[in-house]
Amino acid sequence: MPVITALISGILFGLGLLVAGMGNPQKILAFLDITGNWDPSLLITMAVAMAVSMVAFIVAKKRKKTVCGTPLELPANSKIDKRLLTGALLFGIGWGIAGVCPAPSFTLIGLGHYQVFYFIIAMLIGVLLHRKWAGE
Repeated sequence: MPVITALISGILFGLGLLVAGMGNPQKILAFLDITGNWDPSLLITMAVAMAVSMVAFIVAKKRKKTVCGTPLELPANSKIDKRLLTGALLFGIGWGIAGVCPAPSFTLIGLGHYQVFYFIIAMLIGVLLHRKWAGE
């Protein structure tokens, strides 16, 4: 059951990204171009995502197990440190250069945008470098 729930959740998440325009690099770059032809429409997507996540976390904090019965593990670290800020900075730079976020990058392959392979390869190299650097 957890696998089916994860599959359905992933499909819904992917569809949500597509409907919101997060699979369109031009829309992302237009959102990030605050000094040019700025497209603020993704602010609505982000605000709704934050509201849904906030409600979900409030409900989850009151539970010991997931809906499927597996133990619920929520992040415990809440401090803002150098690692978090460095990761956020690198993520933002990559997002701004490519106009692609990690999750929609895989969606773009399915839509026939094979140029995204350069982004995915760079992202995977970054993950491997991080694991080596962090000793994981």
